[in-house]
Amino acid sequence: MGRCTLAFLIAPAMVLSMWSVAKGQNPPPSSGTKNAINGINSYPGPEFVKYPERAAHDRRIDLFISDWQGSLPRFEHGSLVLRDVLTHGDNYAPPEKGAALHYANFLAYGRLPRGSWTTPSKLAGQQEVYYILGGEGEITAGDQTAKLHKDIAVFMPEGIEFVMRSTGDEALTMYVINEPVPNEFHPRADMLAKDEASARRRTPAADDPYIVGGASGHWAHIVKELFSPADGLATIQSVITVTINPLTMGEPHPHRPGQEEIWAAIEGSSLLMMGSELRVQKPGMAYMLPPDAVTTHSNINVGEQPAKFLYFAKFPEGENYTHPVTSPQVRK
Repeated sequence: MGRCTLAFLIAPAMVLSMWSVAKGQNPPPSSGTKNAINGINSYPGPEFVKYPERAAHDRRIDLFISDWQGSLPRFEHGSLVLRDVLTHGDNYAPPEKGAALHYANFLAYGRLPRGSWTTPSKLAGQQEVYYILGGEGEITAGDQTAKLHKDIAVFMPEGIEFVMRSTGDEALTMYVINEPVPNEFHPRADMLAKDEASARRRTPAADDPYIVGGASGHWAHIVKELFSPADGLATIQSVITVTINPLTMGEPHPHRPGQEEIWAAIEGSSLLMMGSELRVQKPGMAYMLPPDAVTTHSNINVGEQPAKFLYFAKFPEGENYTHPVTSPQVRK
């Protein structure tokens, strides 16, 4: 019998044998760690993710990614200069670049020039989080004063008069998260400031062989908890920082309808994977994943330094999203 004939007979037999073995195996166990961020987002394996046909124009991922350097400046609280990164719009089909938020009002890059201060202000129908990126300053609300420097986060409730000052040699810079306050909501009575260095570090909720050292879930996410509804958030349900160490990546996963999750780069560059495409994400850039239960995302750190993000999210109703432990307040 010739070699060609023998190969013709053996190949189908091998394919049939491999198919029979695969059919008899159970699906591999999930590597998803159930914690405040994930659990419902992970699949046992890529073969369980279903990809329906989608028109090419629906894969416009750049509408969900934006950079503050592409927006015009505007003023808030007198002299605080804001440049929008993500704004209110449609988290399935943004009408313009960055207009992808459904629950939050906006994410902006803020700059308070050296030696300047804001006018005495009160937030009405809204609340804000200030995460300091650089410079030095202080913020006063009522009888509280908090020093401001890199990695300090401040939650400013509705209805409290406050003033922010830039006291360093350089401008005070920050990310500003603005959320709406529903009717009948009772805001907390005081400002809350936290130093990320002393914030609670999240730990894995279950064994996961793919989690790298120090991470709490999604393979490589090192999480520090900042603010939750227990601290007074009205619409947003989690504000944290996520660090991804060099040569590691987050577990690719999609988001269900009702989930609004924003990743704003603070330090380091990373590769953003969204669907089947890659983008370089640098500090000042942020994105939101469309919550269509199909499009997957991950951040991949291919560099030599950690990549760090400010993350905030609103989760689908009924999910476990709260973190009851709060860090000590930062006072003068």
